[in-house]
Amino acid sequence: MAVAPPPPLAVTINAQPQTVTLDLHRTVLIVVDMQNDFCAKDGWVDHLGVDYSPDRAPIEPLQRLLPVLRAAGVHVIWLNWGNRPDLKNMPPNQLHLYKPKGVGIGLGEPLPGSGARVLQKDSWAAAVVDELKQEPEDIHVDKYRISGFWDTPLDSILRNLGTRTILFAGVNTDQCVLHSLTDANFLGYGCVLVEDCCATTSPDFCVEATLFNVRKCFGFVTHSSQVMEALRQPSR
Repeated sequence: MAVAPPPPLAVTINAQPQTVTLDLHRTVLIVVDMQNDFCAKDGWVDHLGVDYSPDRAPIEPLQRLLPVLRAAGVHVIWLNWGNRPDLKNMPPNQLHLYKPKGVGIGLGEPLPGSGARVLQKDSWAAAVVDELKQEPEDIHVDKYRISGFWDTPLDSILRNLGTRTILFAGVNTDQCVLHSLTDANFLGYGCVLVEDCCATTSPDFCVEATLFNVRKCFGFVTHSSQVMEALRQPSR
């Protein structure tokens, strides 16, 4: 019943508002909602007439960062919308929020052309974009709200891994990334937002407010290059 924890492996990362030292063996990367519905042509955001291209910005930095983190023993968690086909755990207020005018295509409804159902688990719509490679050892958690901690096993998984620090990436910076990060902060995890590995289709002022509040109240902000530089110089 007692498993010896791995020895600490400390690294120090340049960040704002100050540098942070974390234990790689107790750190995970959570990648939020890098899914076709948000980041791909013919996905939900594209169908809504919103320019989805900003949500693709994290793809290239994540392509560089993910292999480096995995090689360092950091767990990668894909935290994605993955609705039940019957939407039985989605209350009316949540369905209304994503179809505010009562018309158009909302959660669980088929997209034109492909027929993929919006953010439904195991559909093309909810799949991670092809450009981001998932490995067998990666962990997948379905979520059903803006925060990935609500009504999901995420917290239990993190605690079983012995996690103390979470690196956050994905979309949208000011929505699902931010609110998953704030809930993690309230639960006692150290939170580091990897700025260039996050993006949003919201106006620029939303990003500015998010970064300001993360730095002021909820954690730290860094860049993927700073993380990779720290991994090249571990301070044991």
